[in-house]
Amino acid sequence: METLSYLLTGLGSALQPSSLVYALLGTLLGTAVGVLPGISPSLTVALLLPVTFKLDPGGSLIMFAGVYYGSMYGGSTSSILLNTPGESTSIVTAIEGNKMARAGRGGPALATAAIGSFVAGSIATLALAFFAPYVVEIAIGFQPSDYFALMVLAFTTVSAAFGSSATRGLTSLFIGLALGVVGIDQQTGQQRLAFGIPDLYDGIGVTTVAVGMFAIGEALYVASQSGFAKEQVQAVRGSIWMTASDWRRSVMPWLRGTAIGFPIGALPAGGAEIPTFLSYSLEKKLSRHPEEFGHGAIEGVAGPEAANNSSAAGTLMPLLTLGLPTSATAAMMLAGFQQYGLTPGPLLFVTRPDLVWALIASLFVANFMLLILNLPLIGLWVRLLTVPTPWLYAAILTFATLGVLGVNPSPSELAVLFVLGMLGFAMRLFDYPIAPVVVGLILGPLSEQQLRRALSVSQGDPGILVSTPLSAGLLMFSAAILLWPLFAYAFRIRGPVISKGD
Repeated sequence: METLSYLLTGLGSALQPSSLVYALLGTLLGTAVGVLPGISPSLTVALLLPVTFKLDPGGSLIMFAGVYYGSMYGGSTSSILLNTPGESTSIVTAIEGNKMARAGRGGPALATAAIGSFVAGSIATLALAFFAPYVVEIAIGFQPSDYFALMVLAFTTVSAAFGSSATRGLTSLFIGLALGVVGIDQQTGQQRLAFGIPDLYDGIGVTTVAVGMFAIGEALYVASQSGFAKEQVQAVRGSIWMTASDWRRSVMPWLRGTAIGFPIGALPAGGAEIPTFLSYSLEKKLSRHPEEFGHGAIEGVAGPEAANNSSAAGTLMPLLTLGLPTSATAAMMLAGFQQYGLTPGPLLFVTRPDLVWALIASLFVANFMLLILNLPLIGLWVRLLTVPTPWLYAAILTFATLGVLGVNPSPSELAVLFVLGMLGFAMRLFDYPIAPVVVGLILGPLSEQQLRRALSVSQGDPGILVSTPLSAGLLMFSAAILLWPLFAYAFRIRGPVISKGD
């Protein structure tokens, strides 16, 4: 009952005119971002960080959440009509959705994606609201060693989950950790990696890092590619409404997709790509029309899209309750909290419950807005697909530069932005993930603080780091994540030798 009371209070805040405007802007921007191939929601949130720097924290975070939810839906439009996923989470949707569009059933494909997104998002947000307080209640009892172990787990899972290999992920993480120690140490007053430059004494701002590496780096990478392929956009022919048969074939995939997406999204190394593939495989096995898969089965759109959107709410669970981002967009939202001096985690539910519950309640509002806006505006989203890619990224480059200079108009800030942009471009070029850099920058100083507290309590004895079952278990799990690829590689090397009987 207490959770319901908090949720109703948050809903009252979310229904304020200003909050509704922020939610509307976020859902519109998010849908546009999802529709446009190659523009990620994390990039959009990074661009919004300097713009929202002086706005109300609650309104800005509501806008970021709207961008997140909107992009999850918008990716289905380009997948269905263009056969080009706007997001990696919409890859599976393109398999069946584009076949439906080519067969003149693009309308029902878009409709089952929109309704499935609404159903899954609403159920998953409700689960977030009711399960989050239990996670917070457990987390409040954490000791400094437990927090440190939890952040080490975040470092290892983020490094393993992003990028083509754990080595590349760890390299990106250590770049972020190095950026996080730039400035003056708050405990000793000593300069660290500032190289005598006064403008670096306060450290490198998370907004500058996010915009430089996500926006500038991505724009430079796209500009470096030779030529831009033209894709044929499938027109939406016939009715956009679903038939009675479409409804019968979509309802259970929506529910199953929701059940798959939320728990996997809430895992430290979850994400939304895995549940969409699992949902597609499950629907293919359970379908009464397996022969239609690969030729335009509506279940192959309904299930993965539901899994996609429910995983978005699941991703917010570890972010809000423990301060752990499990996706690139969650890392950007963590940067948004940091921008206002807020640290997501159990204490945030105690110190700023109004902000947290307004954010959770706004997800219901964003879901409803997406349902009533996206299908009527399908013509607008289709026209967005015709925007020339060079124009789009030139605008991003300009907007990113002006946004950072608006926050801190100094030559040194512009120089740092340029260096980070070139670093982001190089990492993108050589397939190094960017998200671990932001995670390392934000969580690095926090983990250092918890480590110092733990060692202070134990008077320098490192044994305190494994003094509780939770901290020991988390560190062992982190070590297993890092060492598993080595064991797997050694097993693959030895396997053929053993099989030959040598």
